[in-house]
Amino acid sequence: MRKALRWLLSLVLVIGAVGVAGAATAADRGTNTTASPTDTTDIKDRILAIPGMSLIQETPYEGYRFFVLNYTQPIDHRHPSKGTFQQRITLLHKDTSRPTVFFTGGYNVSTSPSRSEPTQIVDGNQVSMEYRYFTPSRPQPADWSKLDIWQAASDQHRIFTALKKIYPKKWLATGGSKGGMTATYFERFYPADMDGVVAYVAPNDVVNKEDSAYDTFLATVGTKECRDKLDAMQREALIRRGPLEKKYQDWAAQTGSTFSTVGTLDKAYEAVVLDYVWAFWQYSLLSDCASIPTAATASDQEIYDSIDAISGFSAYTDQGLEQYTPYYYQAGTQMGSPDIKQPYLGKLSRYGYQPPRNFVPRSIPMTFDPKVMPSVDNWVQHHADHMLFVYGQNDPWGSERFRLGKGARDSYVLTAPGANHGANVAGLVPDQKAKATARILDWAGVAPAAVQQDEAKAKPLTTFDAKLDRQKTEREPGLRP
Repeated sequence: MRKALRWLLSLVLVIGAVGVAGAATAADRGTNTTASPTDTTDIKDRILAIPGMSLIQETPYEGYRFFVLNYTQPIDHRHPSKGTFQQRITLLHKDTSRPTVFFTGGYNVSTSPSRSEPTQIVDGNQVSMEYRYFTPSRPQPADWSKLDIWQAASDQHRIFTALKKIYPKKWLATGGSKGGMTATYFERFYPADMDGVVAYVAPNDVVNKEDSAYDTFLATVGTKECRDKLDAMQREALIRRGPLEKKYQDWAAQTGSTFSTVGTLDKAYEAVVLDYVWAFWQYSLLSDCASIPTAATASDQEIYDSIDAISGFSAYTDQGLEQYTPYYYQAGTQMGSPDIKQPYLGKLSRYGYQPPRNFVPRSIPMTFDPKVMPSVDNWVQHHADHMLFVYGQNDPWGSERFRLGKGARDSYVLTAPGANHGANVAGLVPDQKAKATARILDWAGVAPAAVQQDEAKAKPLTTFDAKLDRQKTEREPGLRP
């Protein structure tokens, strides 16, 4: 019943704008689910038989086969005849009789084997997608107007449609941060594809010009002692702008770093300093506050090193920005970005929080569309079905989050206490952890009978693997989800 309802809704959403990506009809879906579990053809040969699929490399891993692949995608899913590009994906293959998790981080894809948390929970296969326009998955030349959330969702839809013929069991979409946003947008545009969604720490900037929620969060997170310590470091870094910028200039000269995109070293320096408090809470825990220097007695080098370690002086160089041009483009055209006031800095701040336009080369045109995020938010509130959102209590990105309305069904928004941007199901309080795990198992069609009778008995179907199950949030410079 759920699939039938979601297919009808999907048809309404994408009618008139389907192109190649929307070509999966009800008949197609019926064909997809009849893949033979007794097919003895080698899995690599079956995958490479998909039109447009090519192998980059295969890496062995005990219990799995891991493939790095290229898949030919239309640059514009509405007009597929107007060119293609190669999109990089990976496949962690376990067995076609197991469910499959579709993961994306929303940026580049890792070419090393790994499992997302839902993959570990359901003991499944995992398909991971590199987000369009992150190199090497970028058309040449790049038409940046084709970088939007619908085109990216359509990339996922085509990959799913192609692989569903081989992996006929249930599918879940997942991702963290921008990847959690991506999983949500995929569900919004193609709600018939997935059997469930697990979105981690996904920001939801509904009204880009209204960001007071971030200010409220930063004024109350953690303890006053820690907040005051961080604020003082920011102020001191701006008070000592002269000598610290000299250190920054020396570093830039040594590394060949330049500042053409943002404009000047001074703008880049201030942008890094203004990210300091946000970046601390995004990646650190309250207990880490003890390692922050006391601003009044810290040396110039101690302040410089602390700012660099937490928010990263490489972030707003041309070289640091280049990899993330697709993110800043999307932030400045559809997704929105935080604008934090930080009144305690007073006139020490010359530029305030700079908009994404400042971090994208001027040769790339940008126009913000304020209708996109409200549309997604409204859809989630009224149509979310089999969706789980997990947030960290101390993560600034959760200040503006997805919320559920009366139309949501079997969907949940849960918060891990004390957690940062690396929040996950494992970090939830015990009853919520069991609930979330049980729902994930159920959506994937692999919930044991005992779990179906008592959700408190839910646990992952596989044991933790230190190499595959890397849940650590990597600290990156720059204010990005």
